[in-house]
Amino acid sequence: MPQTRPPAAQFRHRLRARDHLLGTFVKTPTTHAIEILGGLGFDFVVIDQEHAPIDRAAIDVMVLAARASNVAGIVRVGDPGDSNILSVLDCGAAGILVPHVDTARKARAIAAACRYRGGTRGFANTTRAGGFGAASFADHIAAQDSQVACIAMIEDVAALGEIDEIAQVQGIDAFFIGRGDITAAIGAPSMTSAETRAVVEPIMAAARRHGMPVIMLCPDRRDAADMAGLGASAFMVASDHGFLRQAARQALADFAPPIVG
Repeated sequence: MPQTRPPAAQFRHRLRARDHLLGTFVKTPTTHAIEILGGLGFDFVVIDQEHAPIDRAAIDVMVLAARASNVAGIVRVGDPGDSNILSVLDCGAAGILVPHVDTARKARAIAAACRYRGGTRGFANTTRAGGFGAASFADHIAAQDSQVACIAMIEDVAALGEIDEIAQVQGIDAFFIGRGDITAAIGAPSMTSAETRAVVEPIMAAARRHGMPVIMLCPDRRDAADMAGLGASAFMVASDHGFLRQAARQALADFAPPIVG
């Protein structure tokens, strides 16, 4: 049975309130995986523009699928420039995830790109985000400024030098700690290794000091519990590709020959 959950428009509020949230990456440029995941009860999906062949047209329909399925559609932007962030948000995304936020200056720039009041977001309410003109000028600004989530990926060792400053940037709603990039950068054997954890712990400590929610990609429940102990409250598992591969591999094993009557 599908799980019941609050409206996807409440994602930012739930993230900041540290509700337990579960999401996954979507890397296939179609609507179908998002519809399935939303129907199952996932809280959010991250449409991966950074590492998948997903263009603006695909994002447009994938965000529509997320909204139709009541799952928060977050876009990991490949280009963190203002125009790309604007395009994603006008399509109706529930928020953005920005890779490689390693300075407070960059954090301030992406936070500003997400906001009308006090920010730099270009105004248009004749978009999906504005109900194609149904929302008034004031209502559109108020709704978007309160609902759009701006999530910074902390995945560079260099970010440690400014981690307290980044955590205090107004408008950054959460950290996503990218253990994959950290692990590759330091040459550690795995993202759950002691070496990677030694980099993750001070990031988590800064998040705790400044009340910053943390999202973690976790390979299993045991690791999620470990990260929850450090302060994570939202979790991601696998991706549509990963789920497909896992299920297909299991089916291949289940139906391995010989099959006899």
